[in-house]
Amino acid sequence: MSNGEEAMEEILMDGDSFERLMQKLKDRSLKVAHTKELLSKQANQTKEILSKQAVKIAKRAERHESFLSKVTHLLGVLGFGGFCFLLGARPQDIPYVYCFIYFIFVPLRWIYYRFKKWHYYLLDFCYYANTIFLIDLLLYPKNEKLFMICFSFAEGPLAWALIVWRCSLVFSSVDKLVSVLIHLLPGIVFFTIRWWNPVTFEAMHPEGTSLRTSWPYVVEDKSYLLTWLFWVPLVAYSLWQVLYFLIVNVLRRQRLLRDPEVMTSYRELSKKAQKANNVWWRLSGLLGDQNRLLMYIMLQAMFTVATMALTVPIFLSYELHAVFQILKVSAAVWNGGSFLLDVMPRQVILKQKSKSEQPPTPVKDNGETTTVERHNGTDLYKSQ
Repeated sequence: MSNGEEAMEEILMDGDSFERLMQKLKDRSLKVAHTKELLSKQANQTKEILSKQAVKIAKRAERHESFLSKVTHLLGVLGFGGFCFLLGARPQDIPYVYCFIYFIFVPLRWIYYRFKKWHYYLLDFCYYANTIFLIDLLLYPKNEKLFMICFSFAEGPLAWALIVWRCSLVFSSVDKLVSVLIHLLPGIVFFTIRWWNPVTFEAMHPEGTSLRTSWPYVVEDKSYLLTWLFWVPLVAYSLWQVLYFLIVNVLRRQRLLRDPEVMTSYRELSKKAQKANNVWWRLSGLLGDQNRLLMYIMLQAMFTVATMALTVPIFLSYELHAVFQILKVSAAVWNGGSFLLDVMPRQVILKQKSKSEQPPTPVKDNGETTTVERHNGTDLYKSQ
């Protein structure tokens, strides 16, 4: 065989190898695409199953609302008493109690909110902050800088939101109880770490290091305090604000426009503010109705800046920090009393009125049509 023929044969063999290689790559890409498609379908099916189960659980809970409220009230009062005892006897265990409460109640809130179409509330800053708290307490308990960021979140926007947005401590309502806990409990956790738990301080500042000072320590470098209690938390808050805007107002915009029953914080607050025509509604309209969302973001940012600035003197003073804890608890209890005495009676009257105004529901029973009339909570049966 001549050299030219051998060269031609080699070229043909190389061509076959190249074709086989391309075919293998093509087959592999098809397999990857098929696997991605299967995983996507499985994820969607899992999401649908979880959503359906959440709706079923929430519907069952609504049918037994009265009984569940009594159980919640009992467990809430007993839990509050146990928490107060633990706060005095073993304050070092309070962070673990907080983590336990978070892992129990936040999934339950997701189930309830999914049923009510309120699940976008779980993208709010308070849940973003509480997630960072869990990371700090469980994974990085010795990191002083992360602790100070968490302190700023807990005793800044979350703590003042409890007062400004009138969170109510009502033991018979799981929803209101969880709302109070996610705003109030983190501040108590970081209060105990800051003033009552030298073990955490010793872990942050081990003996023999240049950073070692007496407990409770006060940092002499005020710029260090300002950096980690104000500027860095403000950057972390800005990151959340950008992510929230992208998810709610860009990625999920069409979903929200299609279904006006799906609630977000802005929708709920603007709805209530417009109905009451209060100061928040008037302030949000300073730039015109078309810019109310932008004005709402600006007002929230100003609120965050002001409340984070207040965390610096709170961090430096035990007396001021203790008074602040009393103020927060008092506000939640006061709002709870106002709800029980002023709001709840009106809600009961409206519920009874709506039940009495419901049209008769036809029910088939042994071939006969029976009409169920609801009158003052009592079912009256009439055969036709």
